[in-house]
Amino acid sequence: MRETEVFLGLGSNLGNRAFFLAKAIEKLQAMKIEILASSAVYETEPWGSVSQPNYLNMVVQITSPFSPEELLDITQKIELSMGRTRLKKWSARTIDIDLLYFGQIQLQTEHLTLPHPSLHKRRFVLVPLAEIAPRFKCKSLFYSNLELLAQCDDLLPVWRYEQTLEELIGAHNGTEPILCCDRKAV
Repeated sequence: MRETEVFLGLGSNLGNRAFFLAKAIEKLQAMKIEILASSAVYETEPWGSVSQPNYLNMVVQITSPFSPEELLDITQKIELSMGRTRLKKWSARTIDIDLLYFGQIQLQTEHLTLPHPSLHKRRFVLVPLAEIAPRFKCKSLFYSNLELLAQCDDLLPVWRYEQTLEELIGAHNGTEPILCCDRKAV
């Protein structure tokens, strides 16, 4: 199969959240998935089930030699290997890896919908997407990521960290939220 540009959303709200984001990227690369671009790290309040810790989120653009279903299987195995449990929808998690776009593919199966069916409703996805691919437009959504962000009704705050993922890992002491780093509302 020809390699396709893919966008993945990564999120974590348990433990050393920055470490889990970095580890997920490392595990993707170990599967011969090339990271073309990665957004800054953003902190967001939980979406859906609000009685849980804040998330760290980011988006990576990759090339994938795999089919959408194969990539979903790989990302779910990575999540499982990193302690992800699926007890209920929108529950807290060590790592979440969502397939956002798979090139221009539109797909709806029992386990996978592309583009991601809720990406246009979530600022925590659109802000990092617009950072690394503002003009990317999936034909089925009709608008670019930047245009989708401008139209998004989600009012939950999104804070951008100025530090790298590695700096955020070092700033985390294992039990408390990251407090010593600079973040800006976007």
